Amino acid sequence: MTRIVLGALVALGMCTSWALAEGRGAPEALVAKLLGTERAALAGVGETRIARLASVNPTAAPAANLQSEAWISGQPVATGGEQWRCLAEALYFEARGETAAGLFAVAEVILNRVESARYPDSVCGVIKQGTGKRNACQFSYTCDGKPEQINNPDAFIRVGKVARVMLDGAPRGLTKGALFYHTDAVAPSWSRKFDRTASIGVHHFYR
Repeated sequence: MTRIVLGALVALGMCTSWALAEGRGAPEALVAKLLGTERAALAGVGETRIARLASVNPTAAPAANLQSEAWISGQPVATGGEQWRCLAEALYFEARGETAAGLFAVAEVILNRVESARYPDSVCGVIKQGTGKRNACQFSYTCDGKPEQINNPDAFIRVGKVARVMLDGAPRGLTKGALFYHTDAVAPSWSRKFDRTASIGVHHFYR
């Protein structure tokens, strides 16, 4: 159904454009009919439906549209394999209380590390790097000695949607390539060695 509606809109738009651009001598009645048909199709779909159709490929949508609570709440419950689970858990334990943009920003750092030669080349590898070694873990929740239990299912569903779209290739422009972050509740010594690229929610980001 989605493809049919989108196809119809594209076809109508092409026909109208052709009539206007190529059919300079086209009968006015034909042009008027094409314009009327296009308007009727758009009116039948409605603005809400058009917005929903545009979200079929969320990675092609403007980043600002994705990085909002409205977008997150409008998405179906996400699922995935091991890499999705690792990213969703990291977002849950590291940033579940963050704003929508804050969640996307933390996910950016993790995926930026995956692409960096300085870190493991998988999401799970990045998140678990150093786990089990004193003062060597990269993400504090993996070595704080506490069991990693998901006690807030709604929060996990929320972060899972962000993990899904980020793994699917959503834009990464919030942190300007950051590889590090910390909350504004602490001031680690390493933060003075790097350039701060952004401050989003309760997190500061660096590269």
